[in-house]
Amino acid sequence: MKKSQTTKVKTQKFYIKNMVCDRCIRVVRDEMQLLGHDVRNVELGEVEIGDALKPNEMDTIKSMLHKNGFELIEDKNGKIIEAVKTAIIQLVHHNHDAEPMKIKYSDYIAKKVGKDYHSLSTLFSSVENVTIEHYIIKQKIERAKELLKYADRSLSEIAYELNYSSVQHLSNQFKSVTGFTPSQFKKLTATHHQMHRVSLDKVK
Repeated sequence: MKKSQTTKVKTQKFYIKNMVCDRCIRVVRDEMQLLGHDVRNVELGEVEIGDALKPNEMDTIKSMLHKNGFELIEDKNGKIIEAVKTAIIQLVHHNHDAEPMKIKYSDYIAKKVGKDYHSLSTLFSSVENVTIEHYIIKQKIERAKELLKYADRSLSEIAYELNYSSVQHLSNQFKSVTGFTPSQFKKLTATHHQMHRVSLDKVK
């Protein structure tokens, strides 16, 4: 009698565009499990499963992601760009307790993505038509908007958290990006709750 052999399935990792928050992680995990997949790990921008895909299951995954506002990234450069964006979003919006903004951006991004920062910077600029530095500034301003609107923080506390050299530096950059001073923005959002915020996946 022959012994039954168990085929070991290699895990598969998929890269996903527009995953920017913890809710996105929950949605992708729940939806992938509902489709019957063995979900091993879900992080911002990626999901790893431990089962082999059957014919047409990739189309089903793409459809599910599209329905929930996400997009499967299939080309190599697209995966790298999304990894850079995910690293920046993680740095600016999700690691506040560890004061991550005090570290050097280039070192953090290179380590997270696993590639030389200069090559990442060149690729990012050529594909996105903006520099990584510009993208970081835009994400920092979105974080400042969030803190101004929802957190009981002074402008100096916000400047410190986002690693600005001074309140004036933050104020100047804030006005350059939004057209408003921080105080003007705070007054506007007190009466117009949805005004002047940009979804993180739409930041350019």
